[in-house]
Amino acid sequence: MAVSVFDLYTIGIGPSSSHTVGPMRAARRFLSELEQEHGFDSAYAVKVELFGSLSLTGVGHGTDNAVLLGLEGHTPSTVDVDSIPARLDRIRKDGNLWLGGKRMVRFDMAEDIVFMGATELPYHPNGMRFSAMDSDGEIILRRAFYSVGGGFVVDEAQAGQNQLIVDETPQPYAFSSADQLLEQCKKHDMNISDIMLENEKAWRSEEEIRSQLLTIWDAMQACVDRGCKNDGVLPGLNVRRRARKMRQSLSDRPEAALADPLTAMDWVSLYALAVNEENAAGGRVVTAPTNGAAGIIPAVLHYFARFRAQASDDTIVRFLLTAGAVGILFKENASISGAEVGCQGEVGAACSMAAAGLAEVTGGTPEQVEEAAEIAMEHNLGLTCDPVGGLVQVPCIERNAMGAIKAINATRLALRGDGKHFVSLDKVIETMRETGRDMASKYKETAMGGLAESLRVSVKMPEC
Repeated sequence: MAVSVFDLYTIGIGPSSSHTVGPMRAARRFLSELEQEHGFDSAYAVKVELFGSLSLTGVGHGTDNAVLLGLEGHTPSTVDVDSIPARLDRIRKDGNLWLGGKRMVRFDMAEDIVFMGATELPYHPNGMRFSAMDSDGEIILRRAFYSVGGGFVVDEAQAGQNQLIVDETPQPYAFSSADQLLEQCKKHDMNISDIMLENEKAWRSEEEIRSQLLTIWDAMQACVDRGCKNDGVLPGLNVRRRARKMRQSLSDRPEAALADPLTAMDWVSLYALAVNEENAAGGRVVTAPTNGAAGIIPAVLHYFARFRAQASDDTIVRFLLTAGAVGILFKENASISGAEVGCQGEVGAACSMAAAGLAEVTGGTPEQVEEAAEIAMEHNLGLTCDPVGGLVQVPCIERNAMGAIKAINATRLALRGDGKHFVSLDKVIETMRETGRDMASKYKETAMGGLAESLRVSVKMPEC
């Protein structure tokens, strides 16, 4: 099985990769299977059932809206964000939707999207089931899917075999652990970004790889810019945006940086806040490796480009490739799903990825890069996912700022050493997986424990 860096970095919409992007993609997959097996003309109605975390926090994460958009044929990367409210209002008002934009079928949002509460499907907390009915109300197609983190979607067969994606593309420098990755670097005298670049060539040309990664970087920069310009209150908890005022404050007093050597960290926090406020508002973001942790890699990359060096296209590409290598290790050997392992799998993984990328482009050896990634995750172990009211405003936005700062500190610690350290990245990833398995479900994106329970906020949920 092979995972591409472009499986980790995808352009989509907020507020959640697993609860918004994934369900929209699952709905599209169901739509495709329906068209291939029966055609749209045989369908007269559809029904969606949301299970586990998708049910418990689905309203706050817009899961119900995402599946409707997917059923109408939209994708996270191309849907017009500004048109979404009008599209949803039409479905609610008219009581029907357009399957794939081609066939109108009856759809009552109060009856045809069913929130199943804490009930889970067998293989993952983020389960959903789609059904299409004929004119007699008989089911002509029923499919279950799982959104397993970072926008990845698997069907029942894949989930039962614990498969993320089925891709057996041979890679010239394949690795499935950090130890194997370091061995490939040593054997071939290559950096981690070199290894990743050669492996990515199994799917596309070097020119395409570089172009697509720079497009990802452009989207990250645009998201920071929008987050710094937009103002007002985020939907759900009435949490005010802070990035615009924070940028104004920092820009008004540039001389403060002369007296306070930590001012650069204020800018890092600003970059992370800007991205995650855009995410919470349902704006366009880059999944890296999830939406909930989407601010960390852009913040650290902005830090490098604006405070450490005049970043070239080459260094941007190297940063993202190296971070992607670490993200693949987490994806293959543990999880990047908050509903499965807690926020250690989202913010923790993103922090580790960012630390690795920064270590690479600031001159770290492969061993120092691996140590930076290890330090970053080691100090995120046990991080719970407890969104207040099932929404991403608290604690996710600030948590990204903290994760970005931690990534930079992890890199600085690693670069002060020689890459030799006691705990390996592989052991930390293994520990993260085991910690996630032992963690009580109420701390894993259910809004039933932690801050979500202490700051109990009522979000109106449909009856199960």
